[in-house]
Amino acid sequence: MAKFSDAGYIAAQFMNAQATDRSGFAGHPKGLGPLFFIELWERFSYYGMRSILILYLSSAAALGGLGYSKPDAAGIYGWYTMAVYLTALPGGWVADHLLGARLAVFIGGIIIACGHFSMIFHQPSFVFLGMALISIGTGLLKPNISVMVGNLYPENDARRDSGFSIFYMGINIGALLAPLVVGFLAKTQTFRNILSSAGLDPNKCWHWGFAAAGVGMVIGLFVYIRNRDRLAHVGNRVPRAVKVKTDVAPAPPLTRGDWLRIVAIVILFIFTILFWAAYEQKGSSLNLFANELTRNEIFGIGFSPVYLQSLTPAFVIILTPLFATLWLRMGERQPSSPVKFALGLLFIGLAYSLMIPATLLLVQGQITFWWLVGLYFLEVCGEMCLSPVGLSTVTKLAPAKLVGLMMGAWFLATSVGNKLAGYLAGFFVSNNPWQLTKLYGGIALGLLAAAVLLIILTPTIKRLMGRTT
Repeated sequence: MAKFSDAGYIAAQFMNAQATDRSGFAGHPKGLGPLFFIELWERFSYYGMRSILILYLSSAAALGGLGYSKPDAAGIYGWYTMAVYLTALPGGWVADHLLGARLAVFIGGIIIACGHFSMIFHQPSFVFLGMALISIGTGLLKPNISVMVGNLYPENDARRDSGFSIFYMGINIGALLAPLVVGFLAKTQTFRNILSSAGLDPNKCWHWGFAAAGVGMVIGLFVYIRNRDRLAHVGNRVPRAVKVKTDVAPAPPLTRGDWLRIVAIVILFIFTILFWAAYEQKGSSLNLFANELTRNEIFGIGFSPVYLQSLTPAFVIILTPLFATLWLRMGERQPSSPVKFALGLLFIGLAYSLMIPATLLLVQGQITFWWLVGLYFLEVCGEMCLSPVGLSTVTKLAPAKLVGLMMGAWFLATSVGNKLAGYLAGFFVSNNPWQLTKLYGGIALGLLAAAVLLIILTPTIKRLMGRTT
């Protein structure tokens, strides 16, 4: 009992200190800044590597790639992106029961960096080792750094939502910068010429891109270590005495209403899988499309097709405050969560509808990259309606003792969606416009049909949620 009392006293003292800690950016706790930059560089490393992965896997050996067929490359890509999100489940458990969030983030960052640097070597075994390490490291880092951000604030602190918004900007800034840097190194003639002039093999340019991603993670770890004092009281492992004390008075069993709300969450998760299966084409089939079938130039000046991967985070940065303001001004008149999910499916369905005329124009040769700009813009409009709303819906509807499990299920739905995205990308055939029309037209039709179905199911889902509006 003494140990539990001491732990409770320490926790209370810390939360009191956090409540008055406004020494950081814009009146937030001083620990938010380091976590912002760590997440920025971790996302830089992930999106940088991902932006060239399928291109590297499918490029001919003569060009420095591994020479896999596009279906095989898409399959590998799908398994990798699935694993990155799937490992969040054991990663959260390890932090809760063994390491604590703070140590899990640090170890995860080290493993991620090792994974990126493994991919410097051209042998397939090192490439697959690198992907495995990145998946494991991301599973430790990604969910637990969000836990640390949450732990910066006392319960019901009005600054919490604003803090997560700032943190979310770090994610997208990293995702915006990564394809620009890595794309320059891996997919521009300019850098190939630099390597040649230095007496180095220009076909090894891919590995410079992978190395840059690793350097990004090392920078993140450096920031983490330098600011360890600011984070010293965040992300500690819960003492066993506290867990034992909590278990003495277990939570009451789930009610019928709890189970109905869980069913509502599961239904929405099914539609979430469809959304991410389409959304994640940008790193796979749409990446191949940009590389092989579009004219990537502005005013006669060419650019790397990988740069187009920066459009999505750029649109997220632009549209996030607009959508947040829209929902705020609509207040009670804003659409319900199921309707917002349906709008997300509608927007992304319309995005892929653009690809129908775009692929038909391929019979005349390469098309302008502006078709992809329009697709990514509508896609992000869909993301604004579904992704943040989905996270919010889980925290609102899930029973208190199952919130962690339901958040894990959200990552699981994202993981399955990523695997399905890789499967669909396997149907990409660059020299068959009609095949591409069927691929993207089929995705568009499936999403639009799913949006209509979700609208039909909305009254039922709202009843399950216990709401009538």
